[in-house]
Amino acid sequence: MSTSRDDDAISPPSDGPLTDQEVRRLREDFPILQTEVHGHPLSYLDSGATSQRPFSVLDAEREFASTLNAAVHRGAHTLAAEATEVFEDARESVARFIGAGEGELVWTSNATEALNLIAYSLSNASLGRGGAAAEPLRLREGDEIVTTEMEHHANLIPWQELAARTGATLRVIPLDDHGALRLDAAAEIISARTRLVAVTHVSNVLGVINPVAQLVGLAREVGALVVLDACQSAPHLPLDVHALDVDFAVISGHKMLGPTGIGALYGRRELLEIMPPFLTGGSMITTVTTTEASYLPPPQRFEAGTQRVSQVVALAAAVDYLTAVGMPRIAAHEAALGARLFDGLTAIDGVRVLGAGIALPRVGLASFDVDGIHSHDVGQFLDDLGIAVRVGHHCAQPLHRRLGITSSTRASTYLYTTDAEVDAVVDGVQGAIDFFRRGA
Repeated sequence: MSTSRDDDAISPPSDGPLTDQEVRRLREDFPILQTEVHGHPLSYLDSGATSQRPFSVLDAEREFASTLNAAVHRGAHTLAAEATEVFEDARESVARFIGAGEGELVWTSNATEALNLIAYSLSNASLGRGGAAAEPLRLREGDEIVTTEMEHHANLIPWQELAARTGATLRVIPLDDHGALRLDAAAEIISARTRLVAVTHVSNVLGVINPVAQLVGLAREVGALVVLDACQSAPHLPLDVHALDVDFAVISGHKMLGPTGIGALYGRRELLEIMPPFLTGGSMITTVTTTEASYLPPPQRFEAGTQRVSQVVALAAAVDYLTAVGMPRIAAHEAALGARLFDGLTAIDGVRVLGAGIALPRVGLASFDVDGIHSHDVGQFLDDLGIAVRVGHHCAQPLHRRLGITSSTRASTYLYTTDAEVDAVVDGVQGAIDFFRRGA
């Protein structure tokens, strides 16, 4: 599958950033980027919320629906067998993309479902489901679950609920005044009582790449499981879940050039094998009577019901596209864009870039607060210029509360973002300040 309609558009993968010419060629693969908003060419700076899709991803889903549409793992006819083969080939492609092994990738509707799958499976184990084999997964009163103050709500609320169901205590690693994780506090909080540590790889608000290795090290010292929210890292950085030594990781397809309605859970094979299921029904069983059932081994044990097959195929096309461009090159491109965005915004009087004082590497994302102007007004002003950004609390209310604000404006880049679009955001923010100050 060609990355671009022009086979010479992208040089062989290297560690260097994409050139301006390469980005312009890539943009031709994304039909939505050719549109206009309010009479302006669309400048899409909201990829942190949902990314756009290239022709190859759109075509892959359409081709499957047109030529191979059938239930997987169910039929004995030719079409069903071919659909199953494509479905499992896609699993292998996505698993390889994140460094997972065979049988370690479970399909879910999104990353939120994947996190809830872990939480509910541990809850079921704590109720005695899974038998003696699931004993290492059981939580009891006195046990502790640790997460952080910067998490997306999807990596916070499931652990609140798990603590409520099991009697465990939820503890939170605090942030310093800049928004960085306090590793000194983490070393005290993660203790012999800790059973699970859940942390985001990249903050969806601050854009900082967290020191996962240090947190994993603290968890390993006490025998705790580690859950990694990789939603903002898998699309933008080379990811190897085995090298990171995490026990679970979750990704979301629509943030990495794929369709909505598809996500995935990585789990260590030995853990998936002892975890009781979350959803139950057809396709995840071996034998059923009216009083009991036996379940398939993972990953099928966690894939009850009809699967989102065409979306899986499209996600595999998305990781093929990203691989062809080269994740190191995408990361380098976005790091340069992020620095340009950060420098431009911090130079504007009255603009506070969240996390500005954190000495950690970043992806191409910046959230900011404009003194005296609500984030929604900033976003609307930019939208009138054809610039799409995100406004609000970005599903991270505790982080915003810690930094003393209720909402922010977020601009997030991707492989198809240009320097000119970043400059347009910076100029647009200055324009918004000038406009609203005149109005005042």
